[in-house]
Amino acid sequence: MAEHYFSGIPSTPEQRRSITARIWGEELELVTANGVFSGNGLDLGTAVLLRESPIPEGNPRLLDLGCGYGPIAVALALNCPGAVVDAVDVNDRALTLCADNAAALGVPDRVRPLRPEQVDDTASYHEIWSNPPIRIGKDALHQLLLTWLPRLVPEGTARLVVGKNLGADSLQRWLTDQGFPCERVASAKGFRVLTVHRS
Repeated sequence: MAEHYFSGIPSTPEQRRSITARIWGEELELVTANGVFSGNGLDLGTAVLLRESPIPEGNPRLLDLGCGYGPIAVALALNCPGAVVDAVDVNDRALTLCADNAAALGVPDRVRPLRPEQVDDTASYHEIWSNPPIRIGKDALHQLLLTWLPRLVPEGTARLVVGKNLGADSLQRWLTDQGFPCERVASAKGFRVLTVHRS
């Protein structure tokens, strides 16, 4: 069976590589590896999500759901100096890479890589950012979103990017039906950027 980026402990030997990602006008040097999502560079969906979303302001508590090697979490911490980011993933290699990238870029105190079960049960978030793992299957994806979206504060917003061909429009309808009003705020290169709110 092929190994997936949502494997808890990748079985293949780690092979690290350095990449450059341009996020919000800044070139970030990041380390990634095989066995994690988009290990060869910043994936197109994440790039669209970041480009089409405003940088948070103030002192928000943020969640990067499915953080991978950390491009979203690190960029949020760098560009919003008051933010604390919980970077959550099931992949231990991804979490190590995320921690290393946060340390290398000077924000290890504000990016906290965590497995889902390590997150404080009482934690709530002003914003959730995610390029969600669509390939875990529809039922698992729905369960994932219904686990984390209720952690938004009453005026909070989730920002998701989903491929049009991977069911973005049906996911938008489903989220609204579940009591999480959802709207499409951007569409580019085959991806939809969705914002989700507490009802």
